[in-house]
Amino acid sequence: MNNLNLKKNILKKAALCRHFEQNVYECIEKKIIKLPVYLSSGQEFIPSTLSEIILNKLKVKPLIFAQHRCHSTYLSFGGNITALIRELLGKKDGCTYGMGGSASIHSPKINMYGHDGHMGTQVAIGIGACFSSKKPTIIFLGDAAAEEDYVVGALGWASTKNLPILFIVEDNNLSILTKKKVRRNWDMHKLAKSLNLNGFNITDSSDDIIKYKSLFFKKPTLLNINTNRLFWHSGAGKDSDKTFDRYKSEIKKMGNIGKQIDLKIKKKIDNLWKKQLEKK
Repeated sequence: MNNLNLKKNILKKAALCRHFEQNVYECIEKKIIKLPVYLSSGQEFIPSTLSEIILNKLKVKPLIFAQHRCHSTYLSFGGNITALIRELLGKKDGCTYGMGGSASIHSPKINMYGHDGHMGTQVAIGIGACFSSKKPTIIFLGDAAAEEDYVVGALGWASTKNLPILFIVEDNNLSILTKKKVRRNWDMHKLAKSLNLNGFNITDSSDDIIKYKSLFFKKPTLLNINTNRLFWHSGAGKDSDKTFDRYKSEIKKMGNIGKQIDLKIKKKIDNLWKKQLEKK
């Protein structure tokens, strides 16, 4: 696969995530969706890039342990789009039978196990699953979850056992509304290195993420990926209109190809949502 095709495939997944979340946003605004929702808009390029590299380049089907902001993770790794729509509408034919809502998305078909409601526990649970199964495992967490003592302890244990795990810190610099500089004076990638993990601090551009693919699942590796959350911690409000938007930036870089991909995926996702809302 050449570089252009790779970038196009990543952008297609990112477009799927962006336009899915835009429809969720509109449903929140119209009070069609009333449950707490954790939109992943702005952070799409992390799971879009990782899934394309892991599933299609490395040909690995890992165990996936997600954090609460997980719509894009589910969609990027091949989750059923309609099943997620039904889940957010609280229907029994949703991907978690209408009981998981936005934060606890499960899908055995793609080996994805959702958040259990306790911050950061997916790290310890995922490490345990990796240890018992010896299967490649990817664990997503936020920059706030990284501060939990049991997360740090679990990282040390994963290092000791030299497990085939990839830790992805989706670092949007916010714990609800509190920035990292208020909460701590240390860096996650440096902590990882102190525990003898591979640890790197990077941006959420696909080029940055791809650089480290040769390390995936060889030994415990942590990527602290700096990204931006476009909406509130929960709900459809905006923290700022000046937040950098990776998706729009990448569309612009790819010119007409990017615009065509964006429009094609938007039409597909809008139609899927329209069909399901009419069914509702």
